[in-house]
Amino acid sequence: MNLIVLGPPGAGKGTQARILVEERKMAQLSTGDMLREARRSGSAIGRTVAEVMDRGDLVTDEIVIDLIRERLESADSPGGYIFDGFPRTLAQADALGALLDDLDVRLDAVIEMQVDDDALVTRITARSTCSGCGEVYNDLTKPIPADGKCSVCGGTDFQRRADDNENSLRTRLMAYYKQTSPLIGYYHAKGVLSSVNGLGEIQDVAAEIRSALG
Repeated sequence: MNLIVLGPPGAGKGTQARILVEERKMAQLSTGDMLREARRSGSAIGRTVAEVMDRGDLVTDEIVIDLIRERLESADSPGGYIFDGFPRTLAQADALGALLDDLDVRLDAVIEMQVDDDALVTRITARSTCSGCGEVYNDLTKPIPADGKCSVCGGTDFQRRADDNENSLRTRLMAYYKQTSPLIGYYHAKGVLSSVNGLGEIQDVAAEIRSALG
Protein backbone atom coordinates (compact mmCIF):
# COMPACT_ATOMS: atom_id res chain seq x y z
CA MET A 1 0.00 0.00 0.00
CA ASN A 2 1.18 3.52 -0.83
CA LEU A 3 -0.36 6.57 0.79
CA ILE A 4 -0.05 10.28 1.50
CA VAL A 5 -0.89 11.83 4.87
CA LEU A 6 -2.11 15.42 4.68
CA GLY A 7 -2.73 17.87 7.51
CA PRO A 8 -1.56 21.17 8.94
CA PRO A 9 1.60 21.48 11.04
CA GLY A 10 1.16 19.75 14.38
CA ALA A 11 -1.74 17.56 13.27
CA GLY A 12 0.23 14.42 14.17
CA LYS A 13 1.19 13.22 10.69
CA GLY A 14 4.61 11.99 11.81
CA THR A 15 3.20 10.13 14.81
CA GLN A 16 0.63 8.31 12.69
CA ALA A 17 3.22 7.56 10.03
CA ARG A 18 5.41 5.85 12.64
CA ILE A 19 2.47 3.71 13.75
CA LEU A 20 1.83 2.66 10.15
CA VAL A 21 5.51 1.85 9.69
CA GLU A 22 5.41 -0.42 12.73
CA GLU A 23 2.07 -2.06 12.03
CA ARG A 24 2.23 -2.45 8.26
CA LYS A 25 6.00 -2.54 7.69
CA MET A 26 5.76 0.49 5.43
CA ALA A 27 8.59 2.92 4.74
CA GLN A 28 8.17 6.59 5.65
CA LEU A 29 9.49 8.79 2.85
CA SER A 30 10.22 12.02 4.69
CA THR A 31 11.50 14.75 2.38
CA GLY A 32 13.82 16.11 5.06
CA ASP A 33 15.24 12.69 5.90
CA MET A 34 15.80 11.84 2.22
CA LEU A 35 17.67 15.10 1.64
CA ARG A 36 19.91 14.52 4.65
CA GLU A 37 20.59 10.92 3.61
CA ALA A 38 21.37 11.98 0.04
CA ARG A 39 23.80 14.61 1.27
CA ARG A 40 25.64 12.06 3.40
CA SER A 41 25.69 9.46 0.62
CA GLY A 42 28.17 11.24 -1.64
CA SER A 43 26.20 10.12 -4.70
CA ALA A 44 25.77 12.35 -7.74
CA ILE A 45 22.35 13.51 -6.59
CA GLY A 46 23.69 13.82 -3.04
CA ARG A 47 26.41 16.19 -4.21
CA THR A 48 23.79 18.26 -6.00
CA VAL A 49 21.71 18.42 -2.83
CA ALA A 50 24.76 19.47 -0.81
CA GLU A 51 25.62 22.25 -3.25
CA VAL A 52 22.08 23.62 -3.18
CA MET A 53 21.82 23.47 0.60
CA ASP A 54 25.28 24.97 1.11
CA ARG A 55 24.20 27.95 -0.99
CA GLY A 56 21.22 28.36 1.27
CA ASP A 57 18.83 27.75 -1.63
CA LEU A 58 15.66 25.67 -1.57
CA VAL A 59 15.93 22.21 -3.08
CA THR A 60 13.87 22.09 -6.26
CA ASP A 61 10.84 19.86 -6.78
CA GLU A 62 12.79 18.09 -9.53
CA ILE A 63 15.49 17.04 -7.07
CA VAL A 64 12.93 15.76 -4.58
CA ILE A 65 11.16 13.80 -7.33
CA ASP A 66 14.52 12.27 -8.34
CA LEU A 67 15.11 11.20 -4.73
CA ILE A 68 11.65 9.64 -4.54
CA ARG A 69 12.20 7.88 -7.87
CA GLU A 70 15.49 6.45 -6.61
CA ARG A 71 13.83 5.13 -3.47
CA LEU A 72 10.81 3.65 -5.23
CA GLU A 73 13.00 1.96 -7.83
CA SER A 74 14.93 0.27 -5.02
CA ALA A 75 11.69 -1.50 -4.00
CA ASP A 76 13.05 -1.85 -0.46
CA SER A 77 9.67 -1.78 1.31
CA PRO A 78 7.30 -4.62 0.51
CA GLY A 79 4.72 -2.99 2.79
CA GLY A 80 4.61 0.13 0.64
CA TYR A 81 5.43 3.81 1.23
CA ILE A 82 4.09 6.77 3.17
CA PHE A 83 4.80 10.14 1.55
CA ASP A 84 5.58 12.58 4.36
CA GLY A 85 6.09 16.27 3.59
CA PHE A 86 5.53 15.87 -0.13
CA PRO A 87 3.49 16.87 -2.04
CA ARG A 88 2.74 20.30 -0.56
CA THR A 89 1.41 22.01 -3.68
CA LEU A 90 -0.71 21.11 -6.70
CA ALA A 91 2.36 21.27 -8.94
CA GLN A 92 4.14 18.78 -6.68
CA ALA A 93 1.08 16.53 -6.66
CA ASP A 94 1.06 16.51 -10.46
CA ALA A 95 4.79 15.72 -10.52
CA LEU A 96 4.40 12.89 -8.04
CA GLY A 97 1.43 11.50 -9.97
CA ALA A 98 3.46 11.52 -13.19
CA LEU A 99 6.31 9.71 -11.44
CA LEU A 100 4.03 7.04 -10.00
CA ASP A 101 2.44 6.51 -13.42
CA ASP A 102 5.87 6.20 -15.01
CA LEU A 103 6.91 3.57 -12.47
CA ASP A 104 3.52 1.83 -12.59
CA VAL A 105 3.12 2.44 -8.85
CA ARG A 106 -0.37 2.91 -7.45
CA LEU A 107 -1.36 5.59 -4.93
CA ASP A 108 -3.85 3.70 -2.78
CA ALA A 109 -5.03 6.33 -0.32
CA VAL A 110 -4.69 9.88 0.93
CA ILE A 111 -5.49 10.51 4.59
CA GLU A 112 -6.52 14.02 5.59
CA MET A 113 -6.05 14.78 9.29
CA GLN A 114 -8.67 17.41 10.11
CA VAL A 115 -8.13 19.80 13.02
CA ASP A 116 -9.68 22.78 14.75
CA ASP A 117 -7.18 25.64 14.60
CA ASP A 118 -7.66 26.93 18.15
CA ALA A 119 -7.43 23.44 19.64
CA LEU A 120 -4.35 22.75 17.54
CA VAL A 121 -2.63 25.90 18.81
CA THR A 122 -3.33 24.83 22.40
CA ARG A 123 -1.89 21.38 21.73
CA ILE A 124 1.20 22.44 19.82
CA THR A 125 2.32 25.12 22.25
CA ALA A 126 2.46 22.36 24.87
CA ARG A 127 4.59 19.86 22.94
CA SER A 128 8.25 18.93 23.28
CA THR A 129 10.50 16.49 21.47
CA CYS A 130 13.17 14.06 22.64
CA SER A 131 16.48 15.22 21.21
CA GLY A 132 17.71 11.63 21.04
CA CYS A 133 15.04 9.89 18.96
CA GLY A 134 12.46 12.50 17.98
CA GLU A 135 9.63 11.07 20.09
CA VAL A 136 6.99 13.76 20.65
CA TYR A 137 5.48 14.51 24.06
CA ASN A 138 2.73 16.89 25.12
CA ASP A 139 2.08 18.48 28.50
CA LEU A 140 -1.67 17.91 28.05
CA THR A 141 -2.04 14.56 26.31
CA LYS A 142 1.29 12.71 26.58
CA PRO A 143 3.54 14.20 29.24
CA ILE A 144 7.21 13.36 29.59
CA PRO A 145 7.49 10.31 31.91
CA ALA A 146 7.74 11.10 35.61
CA ASP A 147 11.33 9.83 35.72
CA GLY A 148 12.32 12.43 33.10
CA LYS A 149 13.41 9.77 30.61
CA CYS A 150 12.12 9.20 27.08
CA SER A 151 9.99 6.06 26.94
CA VAL A 152 11.57 5.12 23.59
CA CYS A 153 15.30 5.75 23.94
CA GLY A 154 15.80 6.69 27.59
CA GLY A 155 17.12 10.14 26.69
CA THR A 156 16.74 13.04 29.10
CA ASP A 157 17.09 16.02 26.75
CA PHE A 158 13.77 17.44 25.58
CA GLN A 159 13.37 20.49 23.37
CA ARG A 160 10.54 22.79 22.34
CA ARG A 161 10.65 24.12 18.80
CA ALA A 162 11.31 27.84 18.67
CA ASP A 163 8.35 28.27 16.31
CA ASP A 164 5.93 26.33 18.52
CA ASN A 165 4.29 29.54 19.68
CA GLU A 166 0.90 30.93 18.77
CA ASN A 167 2.02 33.64 16.33
CA SER A 168 4.40 31.37 14.41
CA LEU A 169 1.93 28.50 14.33
CA ARG A 170 -0.88 30.64 12.94
CA THR A 171 1.51 31.87 10.22
CA ARG A 172 2.36 28.26 9.35
CA LEU A 173 -1.33 27.36 9.33
CA MET A 174 -2.07 30.16 6.88
CA ALA A 175 0.73 28.91 4.60
CA TYR A 176 -0.79 25.41 4.77
CA TYR A 177 -4.26 26.63 3.84
CA LYS A 178 -2.91 28.64 0.93
CA GLN A 179 -0.50 26.06 -0.51
CA THR A 180 -1.47 22.58 0.65
CA SER A 181 -5.18 22.49 1.44
CA PRO A 182 -6.08 22.59 -2.30
CA LEU A 183 -4.71 19.03 -2.40
CA ILE A 184 -7.74 17.89 -0.42
CA GLY A 185 -10.06 18.65 -3.33
CA TYR A 186 -7.47 17.35 -5.80
CA TYR A 187 -7.32 13.90 -4.20
CA HIS A 188 -11.05 13.83 -3.43
CA ALA A 189 -11.65 14.17 -7.16
CA LYS A 190 -9.37 11.19 -7.72
CA GLY A 191 -11.44 9.11 -5.29
CA VAL A 192 -8.61 8.29 -2.88
CA LEU A 193 -9.25 10.77 -0.02
CA SER A 194 -10.40 9.82 3.48
CA SER A 195 -10.66 12.24 6.41
CA VAL A 196 -10.03 11.53 10.11
CA ASN A 197 -10.16 13.61 13.29
CA GLY A 198 -6.54 14.63 13.79
CA LEU A 199 -7.14 15.95 17.32
CA GLY A 200 -8.31 12.69 18.86
CA GLU A 201 -6.18 10.53 21.14
CA ILE A 202 -3.27 8.99 19.25
CA GLN A 203 -4.68 5.46 19.28
CA ASP A 204 -8.16 6.71 18.36
CA VAL A 205 -6.74 8.50 15.32
CA ALA A 206 -4.77 5.37 14.43
CA ALA A 207 -7.97 3.31 14.63
CA GLU A 208 -9.75 5.74 12.28
CA ILE A 209 -6.88 5.46 9.82
CA ARG A 210 -6.97 1.65 10.00
CA SER A 211 -10.68 1.74 9.25
CA ALA A 212 -10.14 4.10 6.31
CA LEU A 213 -7.38 1.93 4.85
CA GLY A 214 -9.26 -1.34 5.39
